[in-house]
This record gives sequence, structure tokens and C-alpha cells, in this order.
Amino acid sequence: MAVSKTYPAATLAEAAALGLTLFGENRVQEFAAKAPELVALRQEAHAEENQPEAAVNPPLGPIRVHLIGHLQSNKAVRAVELFDAVDSVDSVRLAERLNEAAGKLGKQLPVLIEVKLSPEETKAGLDPESAEAAQLLERLPDLANLDLRGLMTIAPFGVPEAETRACFRSLRDWRERWAAAHPRLTLDVLSMGMSGDFQLAIEEGATRIRVGTALFGVRQPLAARQG
Repeated sequence: MAVSKTYPAATLAEAAALGLTLFGENRVQEFAAKAPELVALRQEAHAEENQPEAAVNPPLGPIRVHLIGHLQSNKAVRAVELFDAVDSVDSVRLAERLNEAAGKLGKQLPVLIEVKLSPEETKAGLDPESAEAAQLLERLPDLANLDLRGLMTIAPFGVPEAETRACFRSLRDWRERWAAAHPRLTLDVLSMGMSGDFQLAIEEGATRIRVGTALFGVRQPLAARQG
């Protein structure tokens, strides 16, 4: 996944021309401003979502754009309208709102559960041992307009390699535990690893990595972008 947050639509189009087809954006409002310029590139994106995740050589074609940033439940409707998938579901309330919005649009929305495995307060996601996590796992099979694909996490920054590996390994362990306990759920996707640690993530079982800086370069601070 090419993480294109803060970059203009023209950058996504250039990346698509080079063969990239999966993009990640962090904010609803930011992507809403880009989306009109990307309509032609996304015409068949929803059909593409039905292709197997494990395709080794996916065909070049329409791009898909996933929301990977934290989503407030009051923005769920707009997120369903804009994105091809939401990779940051972290509460029962959010899942239910996404399901309702997707139903009204006649859409089957692929989602990932975001799991918080880092002590950093700035990290979003579900505590895997929480009652909320247990309730979400029980509730998801009944949310007919959501298509659960797997799990996502963000490793802590600036820690020794062993801690990074432990985070990724923990997500894999939770996937195996939850898959066994909830056979009605599909948890094939492990989205973990970014520009600084994706190699470790792959070694620990990632099926999807989220790479931004390594593809597009270091992002400018917000103040500099705003001029």
C-alpha cells in the first residue's frame, strides 16, 4: 500500500501510472479534496476489491483507496462514500455506523480491525484484551454490509528491533487466536509495517505493508505545505 497522505492527486496519478494500485489516506477531509480528480482512475475500484488479497501479480488497473487513519463515528457516512475500504475500525459503534452507511449505499465495505499493541498514547486502536474487542468480534458476523478482511497495527517508533518484532508477532498471534475462536470471521490480512520497519513486518508475517516516505520522500511539515 502506497501511503499518499499529504500528497496531491497528481502524485497518486503518477504513482498509478507506474503500476501502484493500492493507496492509503489518513483523513476523510483531506481525501475528499483529492477524490474528484481521481474519478477516472477509480471507476472499477470496487470490482477490483473482490480480487484475492494474495494475488502475486495483480493486474495494472483502477486504483483503490483505503482509509488508514483514525475515524470518528460521526464521519462514518462520508468515509463510506469516499473510500474503497476502512482499515481502522476500533469500536462497535464505528462498525455499526459503517455498516448502516454501507447498507444505504448498497455497498459491501471491506474493513480491518485496528489493534493497539503499543503503549504510546497517540496510537489508536483496540486493546485486544478489552471487553470492546470481544464485543466487536462477536458483533461483526451480523453486520452484513461489512466484509472483515483482517487486522492492522502500528509498531512503536524509535524502539529496539526486538520490540518492533514483538509487536508484529503479537498481531499475528492475536489473529491466530481470534480466527480459532471466531470461525465465522475472515482474518487473512495482516497490515503492519511502514517505511522504517516493513522488512521486519514481512519477516513476521505481514501480508500488507504501508509505505509512504520510502516511495514519496519525506513529507513537509503542515505549516510549510500551507505556505
